[in-house]
Amino acid sequence: MDVLHRSNLHLKNPCPISSIYTKNPQTSTSILCYKCRFSCSSFSGKFIIGSTPTQALLKTKPNPQQESVKSNKKLVNSIAKSLIGLAAAVSVCLDNSPALAESLTIAFPASRTHEVNAVQRTLVETWGLIRETFVDPTFNHQDWDSQLQQTMVEMLPLRTADAAYSKIRGMLSTLGDPFTRIISPKEYQSFRIGSDGNVQGVGLFVNTEPKNGHLVVLSCVEGSPAARAGIHVGDELVEINGERLDGVSGEAAAQKLRGHVGTSVTVKVHNGKKLAIDSSFREVKLPREFIKLSPISSAIIPHRTSDGHVSKTGYVKLLAFSQTAAADMKHAIRELENQGVESYILDLRNNPGGLVKAGLDVAQIWLDGDETLVNTIDRDGNMQPINMINGHALTRDPLVVLVNEGSASASEILAGALHDNGRAKLIGNRTFGKGKIQSVTELHDGSALFITVAKYLSPALHDIDQVGIAPDVQCTTEMLKDSGVMRKKSGGSSSLEGDSCILVAEHELDHQGSAS
Repeated sequence: MDVLHRSNLHLKNPCPISSIYTKNPQTSTSILCYKCRFSCSSFSGKFIIGSTPTQALLKTKPNPQQESVKSNKKLVNSIAKSLIGLAAAVSVCLDNSPALAESLTIAFPASRTHEVNAVQRTLVETWGLIRETFVDPTFNHQDWDSQLQQTMVEMLPLRTADAAYSKIRGMLSTLGDPFTRIISPKEYQSFRIGSDGNVQGVGLFVNTEPKNGHLVVLSCVEGSPAARAGIHVGDELVEINGERLDGVSGEAAAQKLRGHVGTSVTVKVHNGKKLAIDSSFREVKLPREFIKLSPISSAIIPHRTSDGHVSKTGYVKLLAFSQTAAADMKHAIRELENQGVESYILDLRNNPGGLVKAGLDVAQIWLDGDETLVNTIDRDGNMQPINMINGHALTRDPLVVLVNEGSASASEILAGALHDNGRAKLIGNRTFGKGKIQSVTELHDGSALFITVAKYLSPALHDIDQVGIAPDVQCTTEMLKDSGVMRKKSGGSSSLEGDSCILVAEHELDHQGSAS
């Protein structure tokens, strides 16, 4: 997943609002409120959310170029009709002064259940951020204001925070984008731990397959309990501890898999490479261990070229784009340079992505000049290239990049940057195909909202989303036999010697060396 961190909304408390009329016209009351401010091209105003079980207010200031007083009145009337008959107090207040054209105040009922009332506040935060930044300005061809109204009404009679959060998730699902989602405070804590590189769990990276909603394994940490149990990339995660995972997000599944060292978790997996028969399902009990998510591993592969010369190829595997990925990559390359390597293989296979900035920082390690790294397209269709500024590569030695169907998000950004700028050839299989970028905002209650804020194209303007990147050269055992590619052993790591894609990569590096 590609994410851009943003700070949480600024919330001020509290401010008094007086003389809000309830269903009893003889009674007036005062409530406390929180103000949530933001601005964007199509909306300016403030959210005011009740902190007592009386009223919750939404105050908007229409943009004269994009919203009319008439449409706002329509929204007010619609909300008022929908709230008739509810037990909680309701009022729709219109200012009769000449300022009517500049502001409207809409009153929502607030839940009498404290924890649901707190989630109502989260709902309005979520709705506002989506309205401000979601990549599709039509919100999947629907009235986003009405979605707030409907969700608030559905949330009112609920009694638990979990049930209320499910209503927010339902509202987000109408956007038709599986990557725009809200996660609980515990799930967000797990996400942050994963980015920092220290986890107690079983060593699985999982993600939701957009086409069918299934949870699939994107990668297994080498040597982890999951890897030792024979779980592979592409396997579908069906159950955790007997609980079906239908509709469960990747973050929620990761939270269930993690836990204290010494405990265990039972998973049911379906082998994605077999036919859908009963024998392809199996249950595995996995012990939880300390999982060190060091994003980089490296080795030297001695290689004898066609003319008999023995050269050293630096092999660097990047497992994920964590906060330390670029720094660890620089350290690995400097170590390999000191040992006299003459070419490089960068392995991005089964790398599910991570932080956008980390991907861009890694690209700059390999590139010179002012090259374009990626092009982003915002909600208005404006394309903005992201360029290097006077870049200086750590090495200019020949480079090939290994990719496969598990290479996603930031992996595809990096592979596209190196390929389209002529720095590297791609070897392997077509990549996953996730061409969207999410922002992540921590909300007031510690939960987090992921929003798809942009699409991206490669430097050569190739669309990656749901398509992926095709490699220059595929690597299969049959292809190796047909082309007569043979390893001329000079020692080295046996685990790498048997890798067909590394054989093809070395063959490609031979060609680059002879051409130069």
